[in-house]
Amino acid sequence: MTVVADDSSAAALARRRQAHWRAVRRWTGGLLLVWAGVTFGVAFEARALSFNFFGWPFSFWVGAQGAVLVYLLLVGVYAWAARRLDEVHDLDELD
Repeated sequence: MTVVADDSSAAALARRRQAHWRAVRRWTGGLLLVWAGVTFGVAFEARALSFNFFGWPFSFWVGAQGAVLVYLLLVGVYAWAARRLDEVHDLDELD
């Protein structure tokens, strides 16, 4: 009987890990889309962002400062989401 219980718990763990990995890939894909939009969107739309902001072109501010802040925000969001997904799927290592 214990072998059957071990098999079912192993199967449940495998299902949880598979669901966790799918969720992590969705988050990663979404955050990569945001990253690509920030990285390439400013370069492609720089002419449309041609108004001055504190004496400098707005595209300069977004490229020099805003993109870096968005990248840091993306790292923070990913860390938060990964920790949350670990807890939701009962795969967290910190107990």
